[in-house]
Amino acid sequence: MTSLRQLIQAPEILVAPGAYDAITARVIERHGFPAVYMTGAGTVNAHLGLPDISLGTMTEMVENAARIAAVIDVPLICDADTGYGNAVNVMRTVRAYEQVGVAAVHLEDQVLPKRCGHLDGKQLVPVDEMVGKIAAALAARSSDDFLIIARVDAAAVEGFEAAVRRAEAYAAAGADVIFTEAMTTREDFERFVAADVGAPLLANMTEFGKTPYLSVEEFGKIGYSSVIFPMAAFRLMLKAVDDGMAELARTGTQRDMVDRMRTRQELYDIVDYPAYDTYEAQYVRDVRSE
Repeated sequence: MTSLRQLIQAPEILVAPGAYDAITARVIERHGFPAVYMTGAGTVNAHLGLPDISLGTMTEMVENAARIAAVIDVPLICDADTGYGNAVNVMRTVRAYEQVGVAAVHLEDQVLPKRCGHLDGKQLVPVDEMVGKIAAALAARSSDDFLIIARVDAAAVEGFEAAVRRAEAYAAAGADVIFTEAMTTREDFERFVAADVGAPLLANMTEFGKTPYLSVEEFGKIGYSSVIFPMAAFRLMLKAVDDGMAELARTGTQRDMVDRMRTRQELYDIVDYPAYDTYEAQYVRDVRSE
């Protein structure tokens, strides 16, 4: 596996679509993406049926990350919210994610309870508190290949220049990547690159948010090293399921929907069912016939 650090340092921009569960991560990998991003919002929405307002615990998030990391062969980047507490909590968080095979986490500079980065009403911790969290995260990791990504939510709260100053402080503290959240124009992204804050930059290309729809090619030309599409898969799934259940409730049959479904064989291919048939033939002994 190519390390995440190598992918971020490569000339081409790194693209990591968001997965909310293991099978979605497998689909992302099958389409050739070099990394997967575990969405925090999607995890909480899908597994708990709750909004993304710090209702999911570290344990629940790490459990989902472990399931995803176990079935893919590309690096997994994970949302770790605010680190689930103070700097000491961050140390436990980093160790827990690293132990299950995650390649990176991002920590955000909001207070608890956090809010979605594209909603109004966010509040930030002091710069020194976030710097302490970054230092704690770096001290807790067992390998430099495990990356610490610092998310800057300040642009929507304190203004663009304050966001740049925070990014500079976080990079100086040792953050491997700076995640610039909720930029509202292409020019904002360009200005962040021009500011040269001291670390590679990650862009969040979510839907229905504050950020205009920019392509991977555009982010690459601007100078970003990586871009995530955190909720695209989840939102596609939710609309498809919602539309299908409405049709089933209306018609009483799924007959006219099967062309919109993955077939049994396609599903088996995604989960690698044939391999388990091979394992069974090779290893399972029927003692009843002996």
